[in-house]
Parts: sequence; structure tokens; C-alpha cells
Amino acid sequence: MKLRLRYSKLGKVRFVSHRDGARLWERALRRVSFPVAYTEGFTPRPKLSFGMALPTGAESVAEYIDIDLVVGVSIDLDDPTVIDGISDALPVGMDVQVIAERDPSRGSLQTEVTSTTWELAGPGIEPELLEPAAKQILAADELLVERERKGQRRIDDVRPLIRNLGPDSSGTRFVAELNTVGRALRPSELALAAFPGIDPVDVRVLRTHQWTDHDGERREVLSLPGVVTAPDESLSA
Repeated sequence: MKLRLRYSKLGKVRFVSHRDGARLWERALRRVSFPVAYTEGFTPRPKLSFGMALPTGAESVAEYIDIDLVVGVSIDLDDPTVIDGISDALPVGMDVQVIAERDPSRGSLQTEVTSTTWELAGPGIEPELLEPAAKQILAADELLVERERKGQRRIDDVRPLIRNLGPDSSGTRFVAELNTVGRALRPSELALAAFPGIDPVDVRVLRTHQWTDHDGERREVLSLPGVVTAPDESLSA
């Protein structure tokens, strides 16, 4: 049996790196004696696969992990204690939202996700600037960003990576849907390009969705049973 879990990462735990986050998951699953399958060989590892890496310092209500269970073992996915038990074993700010059986015919999270949605907020990202910044970027033929790669500076056109931009429903946060194919555009890079002069360190970033295109249908990897938003303190702490 293969499982796919959606979880949140909010608050101070956002400063845990992707690699260290994987270790947190390994420890949490051991703590609750979850029947995770292991690889064979001299150094067996739990069969866990993670989705698109979240930048250190960013928050999310749409993170994913795939878990392979021991052969012959199944989990009652309707039992609420399964989600509660794992969440209790994870650090504060990391909570399981949805658990489902993974379709064996589907690809990995890394290959299936085609775009992600982000919310940006912070000093310099003011409500009156959101709509003009979105219109300017979407109307542009190119958006050049300077990057460092292998010790060398280069200029990349990141405009093809931007699917959509605009204010959120409250008019206070900048929402961006970004393609994941190719060298992804980091939300901090987009914030600096859209609002020149801001300090990217001050930008609070929240990933709200990860999208797939399956049989011509665009949908979330796993949908939530209700609307989940980050608490106010997650964007101001």
C-alpha cells in the first residue's frame, strides 16, 4: 500500500531546511511505529518521497510526502487517529491535513507537479502596488533576473515561468502561480522583480497549492476537505 499525505508547515518550523524536514518525518514516523517500508542493502532507508522543495523560510499549507508501507500492511484512512497521531509526533507548525492511497499508476510528486501557487506579503508589497505590478509583468515579453550558477553570474528570462499574478481576494497579498518545469523561479526573485527596492529577506512567502495536469484536467495533488489559510500570525511573526 502506498500513501500520499498533504501537510502544512507554518510558523517557526519554516526555518527548517528541506533535508532536515525529511529527518523530522523519519523520526515522527518511527515514534508512532508507522509501518513504513525500507530499502534493502547495507544501509536501509525508509521509503519516503517528498514533493517540490520548499525554500527555507517559506511557509506552506500544501506540502506532500509519499510513503510506502510494509508489504501486506494496510491503514484505515477513515480513522482520524491516524492523522492526529502523526501530527502529534511532528514539530509544532507541521500538521497532516489529508491522507489518501496513492494511485500506483501515477508518477512521483517531482514529475507530476506542473505549477505552484504562492502568496507574498511584507514591507514594500503594498495593496495599491499589487495590481499595477501584476499587469506590468504579465504584459511584458520578458522578465530578466540575474542569477548565480556554478560561481558565474548570468541573466535568465523568467517570464515563461509565470502563469498568473494578481492580488488575493483581500487585496493585501500578491498571489503568483509559477511553473515548475525548468529552473524554477523562486518567490523571492519574483518579489524583487515586481517590487524593486524591497529586501527579499522581509518577504513572507506562503505556498497555497501544488497543481497537476492529469488527462487534460488541472487539479490539486490532494484537495482539502475545507478552506485552509495560514493564521494571521504566520505572516507577521
